[in-house]
Formats: sequence, C-alpha cells, structure tokens
Amino acid sequence: MSMEYETVIGLEVHCQLKTNTKVWCSCDADYDNKEPNTAVCPICTGQPGALPKLNEKVLDYAIKAALALGCEINRESYFDRKNYFYPDSPKNYQITQFFKPYAENGVLKIMTNSGKEASVGIERIQIEEDTAKSIHTASETLLNYNRASVPLIEIISKPEIKNAEEAYAYLNTLKDRLKYTKVSDVSMELGSLRCDANVSVRKKGETKLGTRTETKNLNSFKAVVKAIEYETNRQIEVLENGGRVVQETRLWDEENAVTKPMRSKEEAMDYRYFPEPDLPAIIITESRLSNVKDEMPEFADEKAKRFINEYKLNEMEAATLSSEQELAEYYEEVVKVSDDARLAANWVLTEILRVLKEKNISIEEFSVEPENIGKLIKLIKANTISSKIAKDVFEILLSENKDPEIIVKEKGLVQITDNSEIEKIVEQVLAENPQSVEDYKAGKSNALKYLVGQSMRLSKGKANPQMINEMILARLEG
Repeated sequence: MSMEYETVIGLEVHCQLKTNTKVWCSCDADYDNKEPNTAVCPICTGQPGALPKLNEKVLDYAIKAALALGCEINRESYFDRKNYFYPDSPKNYQITQFFKPYAENGVLKIMTNSGKEASVGIERIQIEEDTAKSIHTASETLLNYNRASVPLIEIISKPEIKNAEEAYAYLNTLKDRLKYTKVSDVSMELGSLRCDANVSVRKKGETKLGTRTETKNLNSFKAVVKAIEYETNRQIEVLENGGRVVQETRLWDEENAVTKPMRSKEEAMDYRYFPEPDLPAIIITESRLSNVKDEMPEFADEKAKRFINEYKLNEMEAATLSSEQELAEYYEEVVKVSDDARLAANWVLTEILRVLKEKNISIEEFSVEPENIGKLIKLIKANTISSKIAKDVFEILLSENKDPEIIVKEKGLVQITDNSEIEKIVEQVLAENPQSVEDYKAGKSNALKYLVGQSMRLSKGKANPQMINEMILARLEG
C-alpha cells in the first residue's frame, strides 16, 4: 500500500437471532433441520392479505445485542419497506428499519494482534428479516423459503476502521460479545453471521471520504481481511494511474483472491423506502429495558478481571480462560467441584486445551464433564493419586467418561503412602544404583532426581513422590 494513502473501512454485519420462531410468524426458525419449504406459512411467504406480527423475543434479543455493543436504545422506532424484486424475496420487499432504527451510537473497543488499542463507532443496528436460500446448480436455481423471515439484526459500523487488521479485530470482538449474550450462533460457517465490507481510500491529510465500494460474498473473517487488502491496493492503483474509482458493489472471488464488479452505482436499485403500513411503532418500555439489562452476562473483559482478583490468576491465564463463555463456565465448574482455582486453571490450560487443539474441537464438544476434572483434582489433593497417575486417569476419562474415583479403584491406581512399602522401594533402588548414591555424596544433586525417578518407575507411578524424595534424602544424608 502506498504511504501517501489511507484506507477508510465500514463494515455491515448481518447476525441471525437464535429465536425458536421467525420474526413475523410462528414458523420454526431452525430452517436447516427441516425439509425444504416446510417451515413456511402465508406470512413468511408473502401471501396477499397475510399480516406480520413482531416476535417479542426478537425484540428482547435485539436489545441485548445492542447493549452488548454499547449502543443507545431508542424508546420509539419504526419498520420500513425496502422494495426490490429478487426470487429469494417472497414479498418483493424486505421489512427493515431505515428511517428510525431501534439502536444507534454504539462503540466497540478493540485490541489488534499487534497490541494496538482502538475504538470503532457503531452507527446503527436495525431489526430486519432474512431472505429465502438460493441453491444454484448448473442448470437451475432452487429456492428454500424455510429461511425467509428468520430474524436478523444488521450492525453498521461508522467508517472508522483504518486497515484490515483493525477490521479483523473488530469482527472478532463483535462476535465474542454477541456470543456471550447467547442471542446468536454467530457462525459464518452456518450462515448466522455475514459481513459486507465498504472500502475507500484517500490521500493522507484529506478529510473527505473517497469513493467507496461494497464487497459481498465474504464467508470468513480471513476473507474479509484479504478482500479489504485487495480492494485497497486496487483502488490506489486506479488513482495512481489517473483513473477514477467507481462506486459499485463487488463480489469476493475466493478462488482467485480478487474482487469482481457486480453492479455499478448507475445500476444500483432504488429501494423506495417507505414506512411499513402493517406494523405499528416499536415502543420499548422502561420495564422491558430493565428486564433485558438484568439478563446481561458478565463479558470476557469483566470476567478476566474477576478471575485475576478472585482466583489469583495472571493476566494471560485469565484472558485465555475468559476468551470464550463456554470455556469460562467449564473452568468455573471445575473450580466449584475441586475447590482449587490454581490446579483447575493448570488442568484446563494444559491438558484440556491440548486435547481441544489436537482434536480440533470446541469445549462444548469435549467429552469429559467438568465435574470429573474437579473430582480428579480432589483425588490429587487428598494424596489418593499422584499427579502422574492423574494424567493416566485423564487419558482414560477421554474414552470412559465416568467418575475418576471408580477408575482409580478399578485400575488399582491408589497412591502408595504406606511407609513400609515406600521404604522397600527406596532400599531396592539405592541398592541397585550405587554409582548414583556415590554421585550424590560427591555433590552431584541431579543424582537425587534420578533416584527419585527410578523409585517412581519401580512403583509404577503409584508411590507418593514427596515421601519418596524425603526418604531417599534421609538415607543419603543419614
């Protein structure tokens, strides 16, 4: 990118709300798990005379999302019609909020991967409906109207994002905060989160925005980053060659990693917005707003601070454990059962995250219940098993998710703490390793570790390592 130019980016994010039913009717909103065109009715297919009615849960979820993103809630807002003809729009218009949305003027604080802090303003959030799903084949286009009128919120940022790195951080922060509220799956893979990128460039020092393009068909955050970088460089090259950037909608071509023209400003539709005549104004009462506020979760940054203060974790540990709500909940359940925040953190951060990474799964897919990890830690604390044996039990838990106490008894893994048994082990190891005994007496401290290790091996990991260590030391220095 030329140093003479700067990029200005605004992002439009569509987020499906995870309600049981659609936004205007009682049809099932779980559209992917139904036979095509079965979760439909006269309302969501736009039949003449069918009247929509706002799903109150949609409003509550939308408010919760807006509060999570620091927005002001408008106590009175309205629905409008966005008119356009396309096969996936059964009514030939979309019900949205154009003139007066329910939420405005939010702000999201972000941290980039390079450690830079920034704030991105959110211009508005509006409630609207999704379209049907188009399936394009070589010879035809199939339409599944199950998705029609599934509830959406559109989150429109202010044009304040300066580069692709900030855009990536903004999207991840937005996703994390929405995920904490549980109002959406926020999955680009599932289609419940979609993003369009508005990109323009201007010479440094200028205050007027350059001509922007809107890039669609971005199916991952990495695609957003690549599209912004490509579009930035493309626009600079156009200007450097004396050309003019055309305001247009472009599509991201993933295979070739380029943006391609879709339609120009001259071809863009006139949506002829006007107030929706079939829906009344949205009036958000103080009691509704208060009830939603009472349901707001403790967000990751707040949770991390509490983990540091309450559980005495360091900043990195707290940040990792609070990064995902499900992981944080898992950790706190382990703490509750084990009554040991330190050991709980060690096990989640090392053994459990290792397994998640190896199997490429989320904590929700992890097979071992947090209660069993907590019980495993309690067995260590009670000196019933050693830390080494605990790791063996953990491996068994991965395939046999049952009470660790039962596994320990069934496998005969109870720790040896009987003095006479440990004494026999120590005497045998000392007798079999005279050179190590001499090495220790000659000042080689590592010899002690070797003798302890041999004793643990002889006991098949069952001996209490502290007792082994103390007994060998007593023999060597006695």
